[in-house]
Amino acid sequence: MRYGMQLPVQSQSTLYAEAWEAEAGPEDLLEIARAADRAGFDYLAGCDHVGIPRRLAAAMSTVWYDPVATLAFLAAATEHVRLLSHVAIVGLRHPLLTAKQYATLDHLSSGRLILGIGAGHVQEEFEALGVDFRGRGAVLDECVDALRAALGPEEFPEHHGKLYAFEGLGQRPRPVQDPVPLWVGGSSPAAVRRAALKGDGWLPQGDPRDRLPAQIARIRELREQAGVRGPFTVGAITEPLYAGTPRWDVGRRTLTGGPQELAESLRAYRAMGVHQIQVRFRSRSRTELTDQIAAFGAEVAPEL
Repeated sequence: MRYGMQLPVQSQSTLYAEAWEAEAGPEDLLEIARAADRAGFDYLAGCDHVGIPRRLAAAMSTVWYDPVATLAFLAAATEHVRLLSHVAIVGLRHPLLTAKQYATLDHLSSGRLILGIGAGHVQEEFEALGVDFRGRGAVLDECVDALRAALGPEEFPEHHGKLYAFEGLGQRPRPVQDPVPLWVGGSSPAAVRRAALKGDGWLPQGDPRDRLPAQIARIRELREQAGVRGPFTVGAITEPLYAGTPRWDVGRRTLTGGPQELAESLRAYRAMGVHQIQVRFRSRSRTELTDQIAAFGAEVAPEL
């Protein structure tokens, strides 16, 4: 079972940001990315929001680094860890623009991109950019098809749909990977269906452990009914973690303990059919976080 993490600092919603992140910046991101690379993490992830309206700013904050710029910045400082957009709201941009950005990222990182996509939920973002918020599901469905073409091996990709049409426009560099892995985020019935039928993987959003088996069974059912074949990566976001015995209040939902104890709890995800887990560590500083990353990679991960 593989393990990855959403980067701190680059998004600072009050749901998960630690206090120290408010004063953190590029150097902190670099050190955290390097620590994850050394610790064998499968991926690092960055979020996507163009702008946060005032009504949501207090809860979500307005700190949301651009995922393409952030992941490209970290690609140059790492060697093995993959680079995941979790998730890119691709419906906010024309598919050719998205393809240009992420194909370049895959090229520059020697084939380490995972393109995670989602429908989005902030209505004001869509309105400001002139995109239909109510129809964002249909927009995303066609974006997936257009991106499959635009990120494929052809220098002059071609797509003809209801919303987007292009041909005869060359884009190089091409991605190193063929195909680029495309994971679909979201836990609504529509998102689960989209992941099952159009994606190479699923990134749940907020599903607790007890909901995952039914969601995974639904994905398998949908793929079987539609005759969809090929590899498919099921993900899960774990509870917050703290490797060892904390000497501060890490919250009642946080999993704590020694390597065997943590690994035993996390192996339950594998038993459900999960292939990769996204972990988030409680921390009071960058140093505590990188120590947690190192301890997890060295002591917990081998037991998974």
